[in-house]
Amino acid sequence: MRLARLYNGRMDVSDLPGGELIVRGLADLAAGELSVAALIVAVGGPCLSRLGVPVPTGLPADPEHELYARLAQESPLRAHARYNALIRRLVSFEHACACAAR
Repeated sequence: MRLARLYNGRMDVSDLPGGELIVRGLADLAAGELSVAALIVAVGGPCLSRLGVPVPTGLPADPEHELYARLAQESPLRAHARYNALIRRLVSFEHACACAAR
């Protein structure tokens, strides 16, 4: 996936920290699938949109809670740690995107 605003459209966002997660999440959202990766994109939707990432509309109203519930369902004892790790990857991607756009 390439972003028009970053490096004149020459930058591949999958090379950024957490980029593979964002690319997978965007693909899942486009396919109508609410995977963990898609929910991460939904959590970061407003910020990602401001950074030039084409985030689909119609995202869940409360993606943070949906994400945590999904993680707790998969592995109750590890849900909190996984949630925090995923959020850190999202924030790393957002920071890298912001820096690349300068």
